[in-house]
Order: sequence, then C-alpha cells, then structure tokens
Amino acid sequence: MRVDEFDFPLPRHLIAAHPVEPRDAARLLVVGSELADKHVRDLSTLLRPGDVMVVNDTRVIPTRLYGRRDQAAVEATLHRHEGPARWRAFVKNAKRLKAGDRIEFAADFAATVAARHPEGDLSLDFDRSGPDLRAALERYGAMPLPPYIKRPRGGDPRDRVDYQTIFAVNEGAVAAPTAGLHFTPALLDALDQAGVARVAVTLHVGAGTFLPVKAADTADHRMHGEWGTVGAAAAARLNAARAAGGRIVATGTTAVRLLESAVDATGRFAPFESETDLFITPGYRFRAVDVLITNFHLPRSTLFMLVSAFAGLERMKRAYAHAVARGYRFFSYGDACLLLPERR
Repeated sequence: MRVDEFDFPLPRHLIAAHPVEPRDAARLLVVGSELADKHVRDLSTLLRPGDVMVVNDTRVIPTRLYGRRDQAAVEATLHRHEGPARWRAFVKNAKRLKAGDRIEFAADFAATVAARHPEGDLSLDFDRSGPDLRAALERYGAMPLPPYIKRPRGGDPRDRVDYQTIFAVNEGAVAAPTAGLHFTPALLDALDQAGVARVAVTLHVGAGTFLPVKAADTADHRMHGEWGTVGAAAAARLNAARAAGGRIVATGTTAVRLLESAVDATGRFAPFESETDLFITPGYRFRAVDVLITNFHLPRSTLFMLVSAFAGLERMKRAYAHAVARGYRFFSYGDACLLLPERR
C-alpha cells in the first residue's frame, strides 16, 4: 500500500506534553459499530467478564545522555544494547564524530565511538559495563521521550515517573508502551471486580518505533526488531481464556506485535522468547488479538498502519477526524482508543 494513504491532518496543539492526572481520567474513544466518547476509567464497564487484558511489563531505561566531545555538545539516545559495554545510539550531529572519538557525559562517565553505521547511528563503547553501566544511566541519563515531546536540556524530572507504566518490572525498553500509561490502582481494582483477568508479557520497546517510514510503499519498509517474551504460564492462561470464550484484549500495539508472534494459525498461543520484526498492515489476518486498547498515533507511522489493519483504514480515519474535532490529546502522553473490530 502507498504510505501516503495513512496520512491525516493533525493540529500541533493536540500533541500532549504531559499526561493528565489521574491517569485514568484520560479520554477514551470507543471505535465499534459507532463512535462513543468515554474515559479510560470506564474500561471496567466496556470489557466483559472472562476477557483477558494483556499488558507489557517492560521498564524504560533512562538512555538519553548529554555530553561533550572536546568543546562540542553531544546528545545521544541509546536504542539497542549490543554488548556488556556497547550500545547503538542516535546522536545529534553524528557526522562530526568518528571512530575513536571520546564523549564525556560526566567527569567520571564516558564512551568512545566504536563504529558508524550506514543508517546514520553510532556504536558507543562505555567505560564500564553491566550493573555499573546501568547505575550510571540511572544517575546521568534522562528518559528517552519521543522527538515530538519537547524538553529542556537534561530532561524533566517528572518524566521519570510519567513515562513509566504501572506494570513496569523488566528493564530493557528505550520507549514506553504508552497504552499502559493510563492505568491506576483504582482502575485495576475495578477491572478485577468486573471479572477481567490480566496477563503480563514483555516486549522491550525500541526507539525504532518512532522512526519515520521513508519508503513510498509499505512493501519497501524494513521493520525494526524488538526482543519479547511470552512465558509458558501466560500462554496457558491465554489458551484457557480463549477456550472458555473470553476475548484477548491487547493493551497497546507492542502487546499486539508480541502476541501475534506467539500464536499459530489456529489461534493457539505458545511460549515465545525471541526478537520480533512483525510489520502489520491492512490485509493482515489477526489470530491472537480480539480487542485493542491503544493511544492515538502519528500520521504515516507503522503504529497507525497496525491499528488500520485491526479496525479498518477508513474507520480509523473517521475516528481520528472525530478525535481531532473533539479535541482529544494525541501521542504518548495523550488519550486512548478502544478498538472493537466489526468482524468480532
């Protein structure tokens, strides 16, 4: 399909810079046979007893670093762990850097440029590894917010909490699974009382989720890979729920990609531990997911392509036009959709 088919107008003022408080007060556009304006806190009345909500329990690492090479300022966003002390990174003004250059992020924390890559990013070798490197990132790093959220140099300390979901346990993501940002203890209690079960899986979201699609046709786009795990117990619970007539409710597109990677042609789940580069566009046959909770996504993005595959391109364009007209807040810190495909 042509990538420009996934374009839509979006006023800049609708891009959210911070989440609402409390989180479950965010608005929720229900996209079913008709459109309905609700709030995330209404989920316990919109889902059914026996449904299983699948959440991504990845935890975001503060991987945005500010430093200097001699007198030049350097901003690096680490996006892929390549070894005990090595990360690939997107670096502003990377053309000025060459292999062997030393970047100082603090008086006692530095890295050396190990390699340049054709894609334009760099590999950095840090002066420490393992837990010591993680500790340095926690001390000196900022949360790797997407480029459309603007922050002063050094970041906003509030993002340490705001850009982490209530489910975050397993460290490894460099971007948040943003549908999970809306959940609160009160909402989880309400879902429990409503008979909606919950299963956790892990997909370590990469910064590639924000990369623009540069190809003119979706067939020519190469999807980034991300590491994911569906445990044996989680697969068994999902199979049992489906056998009992429950629906699989994915919380976010990250959960969708992982679940669709862990299911066979009959809809049966199996344990999964690998990288997935599944690219979902209209025409894809969903086998794992029945309902999707997700945020509003960028025009022409792989995420908008996925939701268009799930609920239909024209339906999603109508839904997004409705959201713009009603002043919904967009993207990572914005409002959410509940997608109920007409075929289910």
